[in-house]
Amino acid sequence: MIRNSGALYSLGMSASRAFTLGAVLLLWLCCSSLLAAQKDGVTDPVEVKALQDIRRSLIDINNNLSNWRRGDPCTSNWTGVLCFDEAKEDGNLHVRELRLLNMNLSGTLSPSLGNLTYMEILDFMWNRITGSIPPAIGNIKSLKLLLLNGNQLTGSLPEELGYLPILNRIQIDQNHISGPIPKSFANLNSTEHFHMNNNSISGQIPAELSRLPNLVHFLVDNNNLSGTLPPDLYKLPKLLILQLDNNHFDGSTIPSSYGSMTQLLKLSLRNCSLQGPMPDLSRIPNLGYLDLSFNQLAGPVPPNKLSKNITTIDLSNNALNGTIPDYFSELPLLQLLSIANNSLTGSVPSTIWQTRTNGNEGLELKKNEDVLISAYSINTEGGFFPPPSDACFTNQQFLLFDDCRHFENNRLSNINGSTSLPQNVTLWLQGNPACSNSNTVQFCTSQNVDVNNQSSTESNVTCPAQSCPPSYEYFQTTSISCVCGVPLIFGYRLKSPGFKNFIPYRVAFEEYLTSALKLHLYQLNLSSPLWEEGPRLNMLLKLFPVYVSGNSSRTFNDSEARRIISMFTGWTIPTSEIFGPYELLSMTLLGPYTNVLSATPKKSKLSTGALVGIVLGAIAGAVTLSALVSLLILRKRSRNYRPLTKRRRASKAFMKIEGVKYFSYAEMALATNNFNSSSQVGQGGYGRVYKGFLADGRVVAIKRAEESSFQGETEFLTEIELLSRVHHRNLVSLIGFCDENGEQMLVYEFMSNGTLRDHLSAKAKEPLSFATRMRDVPGHISTVVKGTPVNIAYQTGKLSSLVDGRMGSYPSDCVDKFLTLAMKCCNDETDERPSMTDVVRELESIWKMMPESEITAMESVSTDHTEMGMASPSSFSLLKNPCVSSEVSGSDLVSGVVPAITPR
Repeated sequence: MIRNSGALYSLGMSASRAFTLGAVLLLWLCCSSLLAAQKDGVTDPVEVKALQDIRRSLIDINNNLSNWRRGDPCTSNWTGVLCFDEAKEDGNLHVRELRLLNMNLSGTLSPSLGNLTYMEILDFMWNRITGSIPPAIGNIKSLKLLLLNGNQLTGSLPEELGYLPILNRIQIDQNHISGPIPKSFANLNSTEHFHMNNNSISGQIPAELSRLPNLVHFLVDNNNLSGTLPPDLYKLPKLLILQLDNNHFDGSTIPSSYGSMTQLLKLSLRNCSLQGPMPDLSRIPNLGYLDLSFNQLAGPVPPNKLSKNITTIDLSNNALNGTIPDYFSELPLLQLLSIANNSLTGSVPSTIWQTRTNGNEGLELKKNEDVLISAYSINTEGGFFPPPSDACFTNQQFLLFDDCRHFENNRLSNINGSTSLPQNVTLWLQGNPACSNSNTVQFCTSQNVDVNNQSSTESNVTCPAQSCPPSYEYFQTTSISCVCGVPLIFGYRLKSPGFKNFIPYRVAFEEYLTSALKLHLYQLNLSSPLWEEGPRLNMLLKLFPVYVSGNSSRTFNDSEARRIISMFTGWTIPTSEIFGPYELLSMTLLGPYTNVLSATPKKSKLSTGALVGIVLGAIAGAVTLSALVSLLILRKRSRNYRPLTKRRRASKAFMKIEGVKYFSYAEMALATNNFNSSSQVGQGGYGRVYKGFLADGRVVAIKRAEESSFQGETEFLTEIELLSRVHHRNLVSLIGFCDENGEQMLVYEFMSNGTLRDHLSAKAKEPLSFATRMRDVPGHISTVVKGTPVNIAYQTGKLSSLVDGRMGSYPSDCVDKFLTLAMKCCNDETDERPSMTDVVRELESIWKMMPESEITAMESVSTDHTEMGMASPSSFSLLKNPCVSSEVSGSDLVSGVVPAITPR
């Protein structure tokens, strides 16, 4: 009787809960419908169809666009689809921006893009999209930004793009675009930025482009352009940067009219096969950067004085003659002067380095500088890029100075004046007659750099190494105050800066950027600035929320976050003359910012009385319908009632495993640049493997499970606990895991030298001997049966054909026994396969059969590496009870250089 009463009570409670839940659910549905009704219409059906076509033409391996299959694009907040706040005159909502940057998308661009006729920003940057640019994009007359850089696009530029009346920026750089620049581009009267570098664009620069009234940046370097340089380009009234490096203007001269480009800040014609004299550029009042190197320019350097703003003069590798102009001594901001590999004569005036201003006038030098360390390893394993080819080198290290003076390989006879160099000035004279003088010999070798003569690299960051909650990081608000906050993180690159050395410009850049973003200086954390080929300057920007004393919130509110993001993605940050154009490489939204880009509800246009009536009606309907649903549930449960059983649920939030760290999804995304394809280094049955960089600088391998490999939460955590106890010198160590956002990931140490599989493969640079292979194989045993090729060779009597001929001589008896053992391990029947103990015992016996010379050689190798912690190969005693797992062989974690798009 009591049991039945409990059952009835339980049923009653279930019905009550069902009633409440149903009421809340229906009320939510009604209110959602009400809010949706308040929006001015729905998305234009033509645009909905266009978006569906666009989705079908793309390959989305990360399922970033999974929500494009449900709801309305504008009212359901489809990923990357941003719409206008209000309906247009046709009563429909329309797409304003398609923001799909850095989502690891492949596939092609659908011609249906042309049906998004209200769109202002088209952004597919940094994906892997192939195929050609659809001419239909020319139908989007409202388009302001066309951002397709960093893909694998091919084909030619459509003529139709030249008829976009308000297009401000066209970025197609770092693709494989070929063919000529269309003459129709001369119609782009609103366009300020042509960024078309690092493609295969050919033909001559159309002279018609000289009538563009608003062109500011013309970057077409690293292409296959040919013909002559159009003299009329001097007519471009607003041109600030002309960058044509690494093209093929064979036999062309630099038009003298280029000396009339009065607005020009940067002229870079490096390696363009140019001939003739160097033009007189003294009439360009603000010229800051001049690179005419690696051409065949002849004659003297014009004697008229260049702008006092100039930071860089590179005239190296030409056929210039005459003497060094006197005005080179009157350039206070000069960082790099290179006239190496010419035929200059006369003396070198010491005033060239004695009149330097040691801080660049008008710019504040930052003390305890930490932005660019004095020596970067050329090894790219740590994420550093090779420095510019004209930087100051010694002993395979990149030394950064305020001034570099390159005079090598000319006909210079001596130094006129003092040979004492100011701090942080370097001078190269080798290959000149002046090197025969004893007072100049110190400047005539590659080892003349004073390594102690460098800018300080001590960091001024004083925040303690304490932990913050997930997604939070310490940042410094004052010299004595550090707090936790969640940053907005942007990968950022200066595409054509007007300097060679960033150190003196660091503070000026921080002030410029924070001022443009309307932020305090302390809200910006700039890290990892790295010079890349171009030269371009890559950096990571972390923007922290404003600090308010007594306010516990340390995050941007949604509107402020959206404002900052839109300034980057909409290119509304004003362009700086010295820092030049920038590009957005990535955007990382952590924790509270994950959904910050979702559209906000529209304001109601209904009267208060109407709104109250609708809500009351919705509540009444919800109550009525919920009552009916509750009765049905009660009736059904009374028939099929069974006692409830308690369930134990594992919780990763409280799961603590010694030595294994829990990582958030945001941390994994940040470590792999949002799982970009350039970070992928391998793929196995478990899923894809990415090379990642943790916040503390560690390099790791991140195995990201495919959906088909997912386990239950309890099973996943149990496996992690098991793996945390597996330790062996031939197995990679588990560092941590991630179980969040529907993802399961394992984080291992990264094997910089590759796996055993790498060294055994035919691609290995140094094949291993049989003795070496005998030493390492026992630690790499897997219980996975992969024996078909072995079986075939055995059945045909050609077992010896499996032996790797590159490993040199080997004892045939040992190899025969080894192959026999391998055959036993590949038996289809489990009971017929030897146990792991038997396998190790057999391997020990094979080792004992090895010739004494082989064992001695291996022991010698082991002795040589004792200090490195390598185990001796002469004994298998450590393997009596080997730690072996069919799931933990590390064979999916492969090494290699991270692929990236790099300029030629």
